Amino acid sequence: MVTGLPRLVIAAPASGHGKTTVATGLMAALRRAGHVVSGHKVGPDYIDPGYHSLATGRPGRNLDPHLVGEERLVPLLLHGSRDADLAIIEGVMGLHDGQIGGDGFASTAHVARVTTTPVVLVVDVSHASRSIAATVHGMVTWDPTVRVVGVILNKAGSQRHADEVIRALESTGLPVLGTLFRDDGIVAPSRHLGLIPADERDDAVAAVDRLAERIAAAVDLATIVTLARQAPELDARPWDPSAEVERVGRGRIAVAGGRAFTFRYAETTELLEAAGCEVVAFDPLGDEHLPEGATGLYLGGGFPEMHASGLSANEPLRRQLQAAIAAGLPTVAECAGLLYLCRSVDGAPMVGALDADAHMTPRLTLAYRSAVAPADHLLAVAGTRVTGHEFHRTTVEPTGDAAWVTQAGSMGFATASLHASYLHTHWAGHPKLAQRFAAAAASVPPEPFRNLGSLGRKPAVISVAKSPNLGRSDPLRHHGDREVGEGLVDFAVNVYDGPRPGWLNDALRASLDEVGRYPDPTEAERAIARHHGREPEEVLATAGAAEAFGLIARLRDWTRPVVIHPQFTEPDVALTTAGHTPEHVILDAARRFALDPDLIPDDADLVVIGNPTNPTSVLHPEATIRRLLRPGRTVVVDEAFMDAVPAERHSLTAVRAPGLIVVRSLTKLWSIPGIRAGYILAEPDVLTALRELQPPWSASTPALAAMVACQSDDARTEQDARAKRIERERATLVTGLTDLGIEIAGTPSAPFVLAHVGPGVHGRLRDAGYAVRRCDTFPGLDGSWVRIAVRSADVTAKLIAALRAEAT
Repeated sequence: MVTGLPRLVIAAPASGHGKTTVATGLMAALRRAGHVVSGHKVGPDYIDPGYHSLATGRPGRNLDPHLVGEERLVPLLLHGSRDADLAIIEGVMGLHDGQIGGDGFASTAHVARVTTTPVVLVVDVSHASRSIAATVHGMVTWDPTVRVVGVILNKAGSQRHADEVIRALESTGLPVLGTLFRDDGIVAPSRHLGLIPADERDDAVAAVDRLAERIAAAVDLATIVTLARQAPELDARPWDPSAEVERVGRGRIAVAGGRAFTFRYAETTELLEAAGCEVVAFDPLGDEHLPEGATGLYLGGGFPEMHASGLSANEPLRRQLQAAIAAGLPTVAECAGLLYLCRSVDGAPMVGALDADAHMTPRLTLAYRSAVAPADHLLAVAGTRVTGHEFHRTTVEPTGDAAWVTQAGSMGFATASLHASYLHTHWAGHPKLAQRFAAAAASVPPEPFRNLGSLGRKPAVISVAKSPNLGRSDPLRHHGDREVGEGLVDFAVNVYDGPRPGWLNDALRASLDEVGRYPDPTEAERAIARHHGREPEEVLATAGAAEAFGLIARLRDWTRPVVIHPQFTEPDVALTTAGHTPEHVILDAARRFALDPDLIPDDADLVVIGNPTNPTSVLHPEATIRRLLRPGRTVVVDEAFMDAVPAERHSLTAVRAPGLIVVRSLTKLWSIPGIRAGYILAEPDVLTALRELQPPWSASTPALAAMVACQSDDARTEQDARAKRIERERATLVTGLTDLGIEIAGTPSAPFVLAHVGPGVHGRLRDAGYAVRRCDTFPGLDGSWVRIAVRSADVTAKLIAALRAEAT
């Protein structure tokens, strides 16, 4: 397909000669003269295209053979110039300066040669006169395949000075197309990474207008257009995003913009839209919530370090983003986005989705990269190779799990739902990245994140009427018993692994003699009441904790039920089944999953929390949980593992308070998951209402027998011994993990620990014969966490050995 496109490259002998000033001014002046102008930039730069966009009224585009491949340069040029009268391409650095060690690859000359585009040189003449002719002569003759067709003089000191330079240039045969004199009024302000982006300048439009006037008065625009029309025709088809990706469904991508996030390649948006996604902009400096219905998040380049105080002050958005990302919102963060997701930037609090802090440094990192994905993640499968670039004066410590491995080492964070890295990539060169991100966003129903748009100054709460699609069947119904299998050592099911006491086995066997009659819970409820110092009418026997949650879900027409996560997901299932829309408050891993009662919305009428919590193993202080209580609110405390805590520290079973419900289970410590024995402790009027919802004879005769037996003096003695054994063996497990450098969540108090082992380790342990509980099905966690049940020291030693082998 042959296409005629008038075009020019604006180049220079070196950086600092005024390419951006002249190129942007030319674009604006030509547009004022009635031309439809397309602006392009050689290289990965993301600031200059912002000025180009202001000047042309069209998206600024980049042409970089390292990022997109040489073969895509002409198609991308034609795509960006569709319906334009001419294209102006601003060069990078000096005309022949490209990738270090690449013999001019990705230089302005390289792009001009591939696109057969004539070159106009901009030359700063402020420190020379006749010597300028020698410089230009070298530019013209050094590479004859690059056609230089004219010169624009910049920063002339006077007309006499300019005339001297023009006379010297006559020997080159090149026309002088214009002369600009020193005029500080059209110099764009700069800082640590170059020019200040147009989006950050209130005077940007006025500055471009001044440029247009100055260029129109000083440069021969008619000759510029004539030279552009002499460019050869191009034999290629325009790049088409719809031919690069398949439509994968309807995702809604929230894209950060505003002054702090000023850059993304235009083709990024076009590829996502071609894949079926809707792209919606938001400003992290001013918007207090994500766009409604967002199913994906893109945080591109910019300068969060320059706007740290403003970003930090927007606490509602920071909390919402932290919660959404923890809950699995597909998220891509490049460079500036990486910094924003850290705990802090130079001490200013940021989102906190990444376990890292960012700091300014005196050292500039500026380099092209060739990178390989070391493992499957949101954007790529293991082994995928991409080209990209880095441009920053910050550092992030620690770097965490590498998103990519480059010649400079590892960088960034990557999971199945998150990619955060210093690496900038141009997705037109790697459309499969866009395809995977779009597919991830399209696979997440909007409901889990819908309520994020209406929380005002309240902390992040996520509606989970439907659970996020993690690529498997309902993750909220995934339990540890699904992890075990033949030949696997079981660290996944948090049931005590020792033998049941003889007295409990005897009670269970004896109960079989009674199964010919309907079960009567009276004796069991009396025994439980005596054990906890309560009255029998304050106890309700249930078929395990699962039935208790189901009854509570149907107790009221809850208006704003909240479940504090990460924790056991059965309350979510029960509430959803009962027709409610549970919300999540996500506790912060960086704060060791400690409970902050101030996170709970004031109007929450039901709050559910585990203590100690499954899977974090965190034991919340009794006084802290009491702070959740308030008039009109019901607080449910799941104490399924409290009997494994020595002396049941911080248990609320003896507390009588309006709105307090305590749920207990005998399943774990007494190794009877098949019996389904549990109970509820609450005020009599609450239990009367729950009892009316309960099916007749709900708790079986064996379950009731177990309840009686486990409240005996023998049971108290055995419970204490088991709790102390768990404490010792948990310490062995924790020591082994920490010696390997594995992070442990909080201060473990339950018969399991939550360990941050990194992505992919769960599956590799399974391949090695060890079943641990994957944690990406718990809201607030991802696949880099696993829950490990406490086992005897000799069995634990084998797991530690397997993890050590995995690490090496």
